[in-house]
Amino acid sequence: MELSEALKQHFGYQGFRRGQEAIVRSVLSGRPTIAILPTGGGKSLCYQLPALLLEGTTVVPGSSSAGSW
Repeated sequence: MELSEALKQHFGYQGFRRGQEAIVRSVLSGRPTIAILPTGGGKSLCYQLPALLLEGTTVVPGSSSAGSW
């Protein structure tokens, strides 16, 4: 399945936002990937789509509340 097809099937989006497709492709290739996107830039999709397409369990570390150090 092409990434654009998976994007539409799972999320209903016609296309990726700037930078998302490259990030998703990097994750799917197995490369360690760090992505920095602005608030509202679509970070969640960058790990959710690969999690749906890859076998096994996906663990995403992150803070539960920004700035709560």
